[in-house]
Amino acid sequence: MPSYTKNPDVIATLSPEEFYVTQESGTERPGTGKHLNNKEPGVYVDIVSGEPLFASADKYESGCGWPSFTKAIEPANVAELTDATLGMVRTEVRSAHGDSHLGHVFPDGPADRGGLRYCINSASLRFIHKDDMAGEGYGDYLNQVEDVT
Repeated sequence: MPSYTKNPDVIATLSPEEFYVTQESGTERPGTGKHLNNKEPGVYVDIVSGEPLFASADKYESGCGWPSFTKAIEPANVAELTDATLGMVRTEVRSAHGDSHLGHVFPDGPADRGGLRYCINSASLRFIHKDDMAGEGYGDYLNQVEDVT
């Protein structure tokens, strides 16, 4: 089993936006994220720790302006915390091992797929294409990356 940690060497290489989102609990502007319109098969991992977070088979277009997923690929890798900022109570999601801010989860996702909408900042994610997954150590998740029909 791989070990995932908050890697200071990786943090030092983050772009200003990636640092702001993952380390300062920021939010990228809606509609601007590099993964928003990605429809390729693969997995999305924490940009800091590399821990697997979401699969392409669970990604869908919610219209919110950020990549949306119906579930985590490894629930143990996604920590949920109460967020009472901005005058409302929401559920923040962070990577469990890298402690990167990812976004929020809401109960307004597709009912036929569990009813959740993980609204995630592209800046917190690294996408690994299906063709590269085995070589990068994510081969165990190949069965979860096909497009949903």
